[in-house]
Amino acid sequence: MDSDGRTAESAWTPLSHPVFRALWIASLVSNVGTWMQNVSAAWAMTSLSPSPLMVALVQSATSLPVFVVGLPAGAVADIVDRRRLLLVTQCWMLLAAGLLAVLAFLGLMTATTLLALTFALGIGVAMNTPTWQAITSELVPASELTRAVTLNALPVNIGRAIGPALGGILVAAGGPALVFALNAVSFVAVLVVVYRWRREAPRALLPAERVIGATRAGIRYARYSPPLVAVLVRLGLFIVCASAFWALLPVIARRDLGLGAFGYGLLLGCIGVGAVAGAALLPTVKRRLPLDAVTGLATVAFAIVSVLAVHSGARHRDDPRRRRVDRDDGRPQWLRSDCRARVGARSSARRLSPSVPGRAWPRQRIVGLRR
Repeated sequence: MDSDGRTAESAWTPLSHPVFRALWIASLVSNVGTWMQNVSAAWAMTSLSPSPLMVALVQSATSLPVFVVGLPAGAVADIVDRRRLLLVTQCWMLLAAGLLAVLAFLGLMTATTLLALTFALGIGVAMNTPTWQAITSELVPASELTRAVTLNALPVNIGRAIGPALGGILVAAGGPALVFALNAVSFVAVLVVVYRWRREAPRALLPAERVIGATRAGIRYARYSPPLVAVLVRLGLFIVCASAFWALLPVIARRDLGLGAFGYGLLLGCIGVGAVAGAALLPTVKRRLPLDAVTGLATVAFAIVSVLAVHSGARHRDDPRRRRVDRDDGRPQWLRSDCRARVGARSSARRLSPSVPGRAWPRQRIVGLRR
């Protein structure tokens, strides 16, 4: 800190730019709505179909689009007008969320329809994310870019922390349709802000690329970058194993723990709080331990807590004296402490990945690969 005390305020300096501030607030609203949507969709599926496979497919429908279109989305973000692309993706997600709300209000929702529209929402998120991250450099001076990128992570973590609990409360109070409608409204807020942004298109210094060629270039860059390959392999192995718990958590909450929508939202909210706490502690831990050691310890901790949570759910399911929730309002009467101990290691895994040096042009394609 200098004599004027400006260092303490420097982290928030990017918010002094009106466009960045408006988009940051819009992103916060959208992230809270997205996590509310995730809770509502997963819980609605437990009512539409008791099959654990169908419940797990909700998570698959959310994540699969990132795998399918993540890399092409990064290439598109490098090629087309980013403001127009954001308008298209936000309209797409507004339409999908609006259809979910209408069908739920009319009582016409089926398991297949829920999966299809959740997949459509995932497509919009996968196309939107690289573009949203790419515009940061256009909104703030280069000297503030690092702080702006750090601030951009806050809406995601805040949404992860409060969105699930809020979604659980609203599902218990008004049903999934209400949450679907509020999520659609959150996209309207983003649309208004992006539409009012008057972007100055940068001058192209190189000939325009084609999407297929740009995608191939991104894959080729990743293939011949050993640090990036190591990060992708590590993340891939972790996510494949860890996502099973995430996908089956609604089943565990409802069938094994006897929780309602509010209790399930609290479980997801605890994961978000753990992610925020992990992000806050990570710089201190990294100063004391090597990065690989931190990654290994976090993975082991995740595995241990997952086993304890599943074991606790199994014991509770087999206990004839177990307590149930009131099905009328969905509010839980208890919450297992070992489930509250879950620390959000899945979210922290990305932060533990070492930064990969490289040229600027494939940045959004790398983002597509990592997501």
